[in-house]
Amino acid sequence: MDIPEIKGFVETSLCDWDGMISSVLFLPGCNLRCPFCQNGELLSGYESLPTVDFNTVAGFLKSKSDWIDGVVITGGEPTIWENVGALARQIKQLGFGVKLDTNGTRPETIEKLIAGGLVDYVAMDIKSALDDRYHAAAGRRVDVEAIKRSIRLVMSMGECYEFRTTLVPGLTGEEEIEAIAGAIQGARKYVLQRFVPDNSLDNALRQTLPFREPFIAQLVERAGNYVGACFYRGRIGAELS
Repeated sequence: MDIPEIKGFVETSLCDWDGMISSVLFLPGCNLRCPFCQNGELLSGYESLPTVDFNTVAGFLKSKSDWIDGVVITGGEPTIWENVGALARQIKQLGFGVKLDTNGTRPETIEKLIAGGLVDYVAMDIKSALDDRYHAAAGRRVDVEAIKRSIRLVMSMGECYEFRTTLVPGLTGEEEIEAIAGAIQGARKYVLQRFVPDNSLDNALRQTLPFREPFIAQLVERAGNYVGACFYRGRIGAELS
């Protein structure tokens, strides 16, 4: 079966797909190096990590078909793998919905997945304002026009998507959040995520304190002027609107 290697498998999650009980598959590798990334072990040297046999995943899903609603494909960045569609297809053939987590840098892959009916929900991360500020938040130079194209593709999915931004002091503050919200004006759902410094890829950020919740509430309110709904998703899944 020609599918990407799976380097992590969470059997049951209540917080990776809102309103759904899901299993989560972690694919290795990423084309960005976001300084606040929490999955550094998947970025390089992942070859040494054990690979999860898809048959193990399939067996679990079949045994819990009355419990699990869908499967989240995350990473790393899943769309760097040309055969990610084959993995999504296998999951769909087992009778489960598929959610894709993506950084939006590969719109051509996102388009194929949507057109092929291989994803039921997309959560796209927007790292910063869609200008030169994006590169610092992504840890590498990014084709911002590709990000914009992905935004348009994701918004074409009707109700089945969300955009997300991690609130990192020094990278994504008040000006950046308003710029992002303006760029996705009319989007159904925009999630602001709490920055967790502990395991940040950039060691310097491990000493950085997250924004305080009163300030985050202000960001939620301001961003909410542009989108259908804006939420804050904290470290333990708490939300405020």
